[in-house]
Amino acid sequence: MRISIVCVGKIKEKYLTAGIAEYTKRLTPYCRLDIIEVDEERMPDNPSDAEKQQVLSREGDKLLKNIRAASYLVALDVYGKQLSSEELSAKLDDLALKGQSDITFAIGGAFGIAPQVLAAAKERLSFSKMTFTHQMVRLLLAEQIYRAVKIGRGEPYHW
Repeated sequence: MRISIVCVGKIKEKYLTAGIAEYTKRLTPYCRLDIIEVDEERMPDNPSDAEKQQVLSREGDKLLKNIRAASYLVALDVYGKQLSSEELSAKLDDLALKGQSDITFAIGGAFGIAPQVLAAAKERLSFSKMTFTHQMVRLLLAEQIYRAVKIGRGEPYHW
């Protein structure tokens, strides 16, 4: 299975990059995990709603350019469906059984995820009703992918 996380911005916090690297390494025996970062658009101070929408649109275009046409796209969206870890595991297993071995998760930037990415997505996934930074969501997603793979294989995740 090939899983990609396509996201806006680079992570500067060492604790987040270390966590993401750890889960990427742990996933190596089970699947290929690629993380593709696109540049965050520059935003003026106190942007208008129109300027925010322009930034969102440009970031969305960048995300879409990095998503393979055959990939099953899941957009991380605050208004998406919330799944348990077991449900995410079952979803990944079901996609694999249906021959869909290329899955991409898209994470937007500071203003969320662009409408064109949401329109292209097969599903929308929300981690919580709470708000998290898009950088933190990347770590949470990597951990949940690892947990889902372990659950799907019937292997213990933690003791």
